[in-house]
Amino acid sequence: MSNDKDSEEVPRRKVQTITVYQFNDEIGDFEELIIYPDLKLEDLLDDDFILLFVDPQHNRVWMWHGYNTTTRMKFIAAKTAPSIRDKHGIAFKLTTVDQDDETHGFKVMLGLEQEIDYDQIQTGPEYEGTTEDLEFLKSMSREKILLRLEKAGIPEGFKRKIVIVKNQIFGYREYDRNYLGSVIKEKQLFPLKEEIEDGTYLADKYIPRMHFSYNNVVLTELLEPVEIDDSIQKKSIKDLDA
Repeated sequence: MSNDKDSEEVPRRKVQTITVYQFNDEIGDFEELIIYPDLKLEDLLDDDFILLFVDPQHNRVWMWHGYNTTTRMKFIAAKTAPSIRDKHGIAFKLTTVDQDDETHGFKVMLGLEQEIDYDQIQTGPEYEGTTEDLEFLKSMSREKILLRLEKAGIPEGFKRKIVIVKNQIFGYREYDRNYLGSVIKEKQLFPLKEEIEDGTYLADKYIPRMHFSYNNVVLTELLEPVEIDDSIQKKSIKDLDA
C-alpha cells in the first residue's frame, strides 16, 4: 500500500512572468506596461521604443533599443534603468541589446527561440565559459567588441592602441564628450585598412593580449606602455618618502 504523501504530485515550479517597461521621453523615465495574456512580447518591439524586459526566472533585465531611438534617449534610459532593475532584484544582470542585433538569450526570453542546454549538447573540447561568450562568437558588432573590451579593462601602465578581430584590424581611442551637462567617455573603434602596408608586421612597441572563448581567439589587443614623466615619477617617490 502506497503512502498518501508518496502519491501526491510534486508541485511544479511556477514560471514567473515577464514585466515590461517603456521609456517615456517626455518625463525621462520608464513606465510599466499592462501586458495582456494573449499578447506576444515580440509584438511590443517598435522602432521608436526603448523597452525594459524584467525576467525573474533568469535574473535578467534586458534593455532593448529600437532603430529610431536617439542618443539622448539611450543616455537617459541607461541612467534610469538600474533603479528599475533594483526594484526587482539588485543581483539581476542588466544587458542592452539593439534592434536586429538581439542575442540568443533575449530571443529565448521573448519565446522566439528555445533555451539551449549546453551540458546536454556539448561536443568537442570541454567549455567552462558563459553563454554570452558563445553569443559573442556568433555576432561581433563593434558595440559588442567595445562592451567586451570595457569589461576586460586595461592593465595599469598601458593604453589600448589596436584591436584585431578575426581578419579585421581596428584602431582604438577614448575621448571625453560633454552631453547634457555630464562628461561621457566615448570609446571608438575605427578601421585601419588603408594605413597598414602589405607584408609582415612586427609589433615591437606593443604588448599583445588575446581574448579566448570556446578554445578560439576571438580578438587580440595591442597594448602600448604608457610613458611616465621622470620628473612626476621622482616627485611621487619623494612624496612617499616624506
